[in-house]
Amino acid sequence: MRMGELPAEERPRERMRALGVEALSMRELLALVIGSGSRGKGTMEVADDLVVSFESVRDLALASVERLCRVSGVGVARASRVMAAIELGKRVLKSSRGDRKTVRCPADAAGMVMEDMMNLDREHFRVMLLDSKNAVISVETVSIGTVNASIVHPREVLKPALEKSATSIILVHNHPTGSVSPSREDILITRRFEKCGRILGIDVVDHIIVGDNNYVSMKEGGYL
Repeated sequence: MRMGELPAEERPRERMRALGVEALSMRELLALVIGSGSRGKGTMEVADDLVVSFESVRDLALASVERLCRVSGVGVARASRVMAAIELGKRVLKSSRGDRKTVRCPADAAGMVMEDMMNLDREHFRVMLLDSKNAVISVETVSIGTVNASIVHPREVLKPALEKSATSIILVHNHPTGSVSPSREDILITRRFEKCGRILGIDVVDHIIVGDNNYVSMKEGGYL
């Protein structure tokens, strides 16, 4: 039976909307990923053949495009969709396992952004969000300025920290000139953000300035 011939309440898409994606069987999930059937075979039939052709979800996850294409009704396009869906799942799983980098010192934080930021031709102001164990939740770009200036407001920095439940943050920006000497404005911004963070219960633990393959820590420099 083709997908369109099923009663509305039995179609995978409708069941997902009504019950949630976790309620769907492997067959139904594959049918949604495949999207359509092939000549002489409906979507559900192709999904059935996939389920039968692999011993387990793990076996399916390890399959190559060539192996998937051996299943009747599965061509390169459908095999690619299946592999893309599996890869997304792997990445979500990797993230959920707490595979986050931990910041133990300023060098750790600088190392995470150095390669990306040291060659930028304009000032980029970013905020590194940390959880209660100093693991990096994410690094957010909050402002892109000119060659020698980046205009940033505390609300732009603290908003992502609040949205992602960060307990502390590290401010990061680059100096396209290559010099890492803190400017007077850098010092004032750091202290201003530290005060704003304290009000909201978010600890500003450092401000890293990235230059030409080097960096400076405002905390180590005694500015914070």
